[in-house]
Amino acid sequence: MSRSIESLREGCARAARIAAPVLVLAGAWGGITPALAAPLALVGGTVHTVSGPTFANGTVLIDQGRITAVGPEVKLPPGTTVISVSGRHVYPGLISANTVLGLTEIESVAGTNDFAETGDVNPNVRAEVEINPSSELIPTARVNGVTSALVIPQGGAISGTSALIHLDGWTWEDMTLRAPVALHVNWPNMTPVHAWFIQQSDEEQKKARDQAIDKIRRSFDDARAYWTARDAEGGAGIPRHDQDVKWDAMGKALRGAIPVAFRANALNQIRAALKFADEEKLPRVILVGGADAWRIPDELRSRGISVIADGLLGMPRRRSDPYDENFDLPAKLAAVGIPYCISDGGSAFGAANARNLACHAAMAAAFGLARAEALKSVTLYPAQILGVSDRLGSIEPGKIADLIVTDGDPLEITTRVEQVYLGGRAIPMESRHTRLFHQYDARPRGEKARVR
Repeated sequence: MSRSIESLREGCARAARIAAPVLVLAGAWGGITPALAAPLALVGGTVHTVSGPTFANGTVLIDQGRITAVGPEVKLPPGTTVISVSGRHVYPGLISANTVLGLTEIESVAGTNDFAETGDVNPNVRAEVEINPSSELIPTARVNGVTSALVIPQGGAISGTSALIHLDGWTWEDMTLRAPVALHVNWPNMTPVHAWFIQQSDEEQKKARDQAIDKIRRSFDDARAYWTARDAEGGAGIPRHDQDVKWDAMGKALRGAIPVAFRANALNQIRAALKFADEEKLPRVILVGGADAWRIPDELRSRGISVIADGLLGMPRRRSDPYDENFDLPAKLAAVGIPYCISDGGSAFGAANARNLACHAAMAAAFGLARAEALKSVTLYPAQILGVSDRLGSIEPGKIADLIVTDGDPLEITTRVEQVYLGGRAIPMESRHTRLFHQYDARPRGEKARVR
């Protein structure tokens, strides 16, 4: 019994040593309590508004979770809590526009994966209700400056609807900023793929392609017929129709209340998806991936289509492509005037590296994209594409106070995010990574090492 008690005491002492550095750091930034009732001011830092001027010795005033004033000379109300950020930089929080954060934990453990449902047609899947607020991947991304994310379901022909979430909250209701954001359709490869991991023949791939397109087409036809019948209810001799959650979920996309987001990369994929959108008279369309979108700028601009570019750190898709084909995609899109933003690609494997969103933007800046544009591509531009630029994406009065305080340019890999504010609340700068670091940094060494 005494040995068990001693082990418990040692464990508690070790936990206290691990937690102490985190609490000290949080205390230096004004604590980890909920948003203060009194106004909060970040004073003396370089404030990068993104949408406007940069203030070398600026102030950001926050009240009730919103930015109320920003500039070099801001009058502070009585009782304002002042935090000096002198020598530091203040940026808007980064927005990950394509991810499965909260829908997966360990890719190899099936029970932790909730990003794809059984079946090929699942428009009724709602990403927000599947989110695990306690995911260890969320704080890992958050402490590196990612404050909100578009969580997109995957799999099948029609995956479901996405949700824009805050990376903080006890429940999915707490976290959800906007839902649904878009209906997501995975357009199939139009030509057979040849690779070592492909086991299907060319004919089998073509058959699977045709079946996928047919499922997508029939789903839109059925949804349109369903809503025609529903809208006719109440008329003379028109009976009430039973509710169908699948086709209910497609109503907003058919009416243009939310866009249809087609995942398509190759040029023939994109053109086929656009032709389908024209045939279905879809009012709003977004491309996810869009690797070849820069090749047809007139077609995209005339339709008002934006591109959520995939992660830029992968290999070229074709043998004939130059090595930097992925790296300079944003620069190509910007050059031809196609609205775009940068994501990390949204794969289940990549969710653990969602914290590296700024690195994707940095790669674009290294390969032709103006640095200011690269910063906008993970802040203001995703907010505009996702329809929340009145709330997120820049440091302006009236917007949600999602801010990051850094010791340098967030597009530099050596820059450290020192504090994150979500809705004006200082978030604990702790994650599984920091806990493991402190745990093993506090291990016995030298003369104090345990003797077996």
